[in-house]
Amino acid sequence: MKKVIISIILLMPAMVWAQQEAMYTHYAFNTLAVNPGYAGSRDALTITGLHRSQWVGFEGAPVTQTFTLHTPLLNEKLGVGLSMVNDKIGPMNNTAIYGDFAYKINISDKGKLSFGLKGGINLLQGTMNNLPTVQENDPAFATNIQSNVLPNFGFGMYYSTTKYYVGLSTPKLLQNEFSANNGQGAVTVASEKRHYFAIAGAVFDINKNLKIRPTTFVKVTSGAPIEADLTALFIIQDKIECGPMYRTGDAAGVLLGYYFTPQLRFGYSFDWSHSNRTFTYNRGSHEVMLRYDFIYKDKGKVFSPRYF
Repeated sequence: MKKVIISIILLMPAMVWAQQEAMYTHYAFNTLAVNPGYAGSRDALTITGLHRSQWVGFEGAPVTQTFTLHTPLLNEKLGVGLSMVNDKIGPMNNTAIYGDFAYKINISDKGKLSFGLKGGINLLQGTMNNLPTVQENDPAFATNIQSNVLPNFGFGMYYSTTKYYVGLSTPKLLQNEFSANNGQGAVTVASEKRHYFAIAGAVFDINKNLKIRPTTFVKVTSGAPIEADLTALFIIQDKIECGPMYRTGDAAGVLLGYYFTPQLRFGYSFDWSHSNRTFTYNRGSHEVMLRYDFIYKDKGKVFSPRYF
């Protein structure tokens, strides 16, 4: 098993930095992390926390935590938000903190188009000196990695109605290189790749108590195949959500959700990677999510439910 771990660590620059953005099965509930145009779109101060444990049982597998908050301002014309992501893979830990800003235009009575900007910083750290190595006291792993704090920015567009949404974004425009001192001078330890994201979703009434909510999330970057997430959630009495998911070339699974109140939602997902070399050694990937809307009120009436 140690040989497998060491091999993955040595291959990590090729694996991680080709499709390097954090992965989410709950992408449709974590939209601000991938598209700044989403800021303020729920007509509420919305706080979302998410934890993902990928390839459970596989030592050094990815673990991700995400925290976002966003709210509308000035009669909903503006939206602001904050996104924080901590993504750990093996000995490497990438931390990102971003501010989000969106400006909304009413295209029609039902549709709004938002233009969003995202700006913030990234930090890469690596605990290398505790790794098991083939060569004892290998100097290449003797010093921990502490990269420079690097700024980045991105943009996104998000169009939504009460029944469907579409969005395009590239959260990080700059292709920064993370450099660190390994005791023998500064070296490049990783490079950021520019990612392009497309999201879409809709909700359809099947009957009075049942709706279906199909969504998709398409990811494009150089050096990696195009990847698409496809999800279909059934919404039962606006209380329970469940449905399958599929990630092209990688995984299949299921999502479950429960509304404790119209404002508080809990979500869980399980997906199993069926096509990579780790599937023999892991017990799937698990995600938990909690979202709360501090609902704004207008003349004593709560705004209608937001499915996106």
